[in-house]
Amino acid sequence: MAALTGGEMCVKYLMFAFNFVFWLAGTGVLAVGLWLRFDHRTRNLFVAEDAPSGFYVVVCILIATGGLMMLVGFLGCCGAIQESMCMLGLFFSFLLLIFTVELAVGIWGFSVQSKVVDDVTQFYKQTYDKYKQDKEEALKEILHLIQYGLNCCGPFSTPEDLETPEETCPKREGLDVLITKSCPDAIEKFFTSKLHIIGAVAIGVGVIMILGMIFSMLLCCAIRKTQEIV
Repeated sequence: MAALTGGEMCVKYLMFAFNFVFWLAGTGVLAVGLWLRFDHRTRNLFVAEDAPSGFYVVVCILIATGGLMMLVGFLGCCGAIQESMCMLGLFFSFLLLIFTVELAVGIWGFSVQSKVVDDVTQFYKQTYDKYKQDKEEALKEILHLIQYGLNCCGPFSTPEDLETPEETCPKREGLDVLITKSCPDAIEKFFTSKLHIIGAVAIGVGVIMILGMIFSMLLCCAIRKTQEIV
């Protein structure tokens, strides 16, 4: 079997480098998913009764995709170093699958963005109304975490309408009382800022995946050529 040429060796190590970056990108996607899952401002949305399902699905997809990307990046690195056509073929197949899923999820995510915000807002309002009626400790804890986490108080737009019990809201003094932030507004702002981060990560990952598929095919062709030369 002939050895790879200088240019093909360059492709090999570029393949390794891009897969290492892809592995890091998978770590980033997984980190964003875990951040949304365990952030003190959002974690109760997963365990509470009537929790919004749209947000739960998006976060679970991010976590699963990030973990799979890390696995595939590791597979690509090993395939490049070992010059294994089998591993590189598996890498290309998994990468194409992930890219297709990411594209579909991205389109779906942008299409349901407003629904996710509406679901979370509705969940907050229902929790607020139930706590006013039942005074359950579990509901109080959820309100406390959401309102302290987002630095907001109540579903109302003006302080004059505010009826939320003070024990669930951030403590304010002086003129701060007059500029109390509405929780529905705070929820919308929070998820909009997260969407920008997720979108930026997704675009970067998509570019890396396309480059990875190109380099994997180039390297596979180079390895096959060397195997055919006796």
